[in-house]
Amino acid sequence: MDSPSPLIVILGPTASGKTRLAVELAKRIGGAIISADSRQIYRYMDIGTGKDLDEYGTVPYHLIDIVEPGTLYNVSQYRRDALAAIQEVRQAGKRPILCGGTGLYIQTLLQSLPYSDVPVDETLRGTLEHLSTAQLAERLARLPLPANYTPDTSTRKRTIRALEIAEWYKLNPQGKDDSPPIKAHVFGISVPLEERRRRITVRLKQRLQQGLIEEVQSLLDRGLTPAQLFRYGLEYKYVTAYLLSELDYPTLFARLNTEIHRYAKRQMTYFRKMEKDGISIQWVAAKDFPQLGQQLASE
Repeated sequence: MDSPSPLIVILGPTASGKTRLAVELAKRIGGAIISADSRQIYRYMDIGTGKDLDEYGTVPYHLIDIVEPGTLYNVSQYRRDALAAIQEVRQAGKRPILCGGTGLYIQTLLQSLPYSDVPVDETLRGTLEHLSTAQLAERLARLPLPANYTPDTSTRKRTIRALEIAEWYKLNPQGKDDSPPIKAHVFGISVPLEERRRRITVRLKQRLQQGLIEEVQSLLDRGLTPAQLFRYGLEYKYVTAYLLSELDYPTLFARLNTEIHRYAKRQMTYFRKMEKDGISIQWVAAKDFPQLGQQLASE
């Protein structure tokens, strides 16, 4: 039996135009899109997560609107759901195209990151939250780590997760994940820095005009707490603060705009980490992407 064609992955920072390019490619090669976005899984969170569902047209999509807001969802669940979606797409006779900007989700799927299934330890996290970033790093340095695990300490949240894994490994030294990696063609959308900055600001203005504030208010009306919304990313954090009268509108826009720019920079940092970890990313300008469609259509 012929082996399936490699998974196509389209990644890039926020506002790089990933969805539009993925849809164009799917139409050309008979594909279906699988989201690699950690927030688009939630229902009723459309504008703030940039689902842009009107762009898909007749192109099938997966892992969007699959759980209720407030539901706990982690990277190991995403891996299982993404693998099932890839199989479903192939059984339907289509080519799976993974598209998104959540680097951890993409990397976990492609490389089967060791220990991604380690359960969350809320008690441990409660203890770690009281430590400074420097104290977290010191504690991690004192713990034994498995040979096949490289901790990600790029953010405080990821350092806490690394500590969670290290503490689990101390009690389960034989635990490991031997799942084979997935064969994939990984393409990164390259956007000049100034153009990316312009797009981010323009898009934020559009989302506010399209009803981002009303969307966040509707989530509060559904019973989500401000603390929950703070965890769902920058748009929900800052708009919630605005609705609580903690920010005025000019401050909301200025801070949110700045933080989204910083978020895009962090995304690029993680993509470079993925490359160091052995994932080959072919960076392509949006204008050159149609040529790739011709190449992939012939596979």
